[in-house]
Amino acid sequence: MKKFAVIGILLLSAMLIMQACVEHTANPDDTYDFQTPPYFPKIVSPTNNPLTKSGVSLGRMLFYDPILSQDSTISCSSCHNIANAFAEDKRYSVGVGGATGDINAMAIINLAWQQKFFWNGRATSLEEQALGPINNPLEMHETSENVAAKLSRSKRYAPLFKQAFGSANVTPEMIGKAISQFERIIVSNQSTYDKFYEIQEQAFTAEEYAGFRIFFTERGQCFHCHGANGTLLAHNLDTIFRNNGLLTDQEMIGKGLSFVTKKTTDDGKFKVPTLRNIELTGPYMHDGRFATLAELMDFYSSGIKQNANLDINFTKSPERLEQYGGLGLTSIEKQQVIAFLKTLTDTAFTHNPAYQNPFKK
Repeated sequence: MKKFAVIGILLLSAMLIMQACVEHTANPDDTYDFQTPPYFPKIVSPTNNPLTKSGVSLGRMLFYDPILSQDSTISCSSCHNIANAFAEDKRYSVGVGGATGDINAMAIINLAWQQKFFWNGRATSLEEQALGPINNPLEMHETSENVAAKLSRSKRYAPLFKQAFGSANVTPEMIGKAISQFERIIVSNQSTYDKFYEIQEQAFTAEEYAGFRIFFTERGQCFHCHGANGTLLAHNLDTIFRNNGLLTDQEMIGKGLSFVTKKTTDDGKFKVPTLRNIELTGPYMHDGRFATLAELMDFYSSGIKQNANLDINFTKSPERLEQYGGLGLTSIEKQQVIAFLKTLTDTAFTHNPAYQNPFKK
């Protein structure tokens, strides 16, 4: 009996040790004080990945470190450049070995309020999104498991993972959690538009205000997709996917949301991006086909392609669509809208020291 009692105690002790390794309770002093604008909606934050100082700091390092890629040449920041408001200045991302895809990298702005990620919404958490590029053969061309092994062997990273997650034995889940913590604290809210919205002062010029009026009325119809949530400049940023007439029926088959849902009614529907810092985030659209805001406005004014899933906000005025091929904006109106869009530029965002490359002194 004594022998079995001793074995039982040893087994219980082993179970408790294993449980302690799995469950990591963050130090209260390590809690990250995430201050969000009071006029922004309530944040969407997972309970199993609370923000911590050590987690955010680690995620920032991983974001800028090419160690995540197969040949240590590509980092997250390679396609999400802070100078471009964490967007890409090229039409398509260039991955390991010069591989290119056919999608323009989305800007990393105010992701804490989002629930679906990538242009087709295939990731349902920021943690999942963070691991996507690592496993993409056209991007980092690695596997999460290989990267976890590299980081576990690293004299730099093993102690940092121990501090943030309680174990130096790195897992893909821990990598996703760390990177997503950093991405979650990236907030833009210091633009001219915010001055108008937050303190209700007339911060616009006459031209900017005219563009604001076009944007938020049926003349421009922009607000239906980008202004339902006026603070974030997107339609809730999570579940809204729209077909904006960018593709013909044949071109849109299997593209956009339908890649995930496999429904033909979702063909050509792409995630509505935030317009914050749009002056800095070109080229535009999921395939980066428009290099300038002027090209973008020309498209919405006269370049919309009618297709089976075209958004109702375009089809509810069939005569205007038929006559102009879009909104039929005048050259002056297009310039006014562009002037308004530039009020969304937030230079404090792109110069925020908390978002900069930690390896550069």
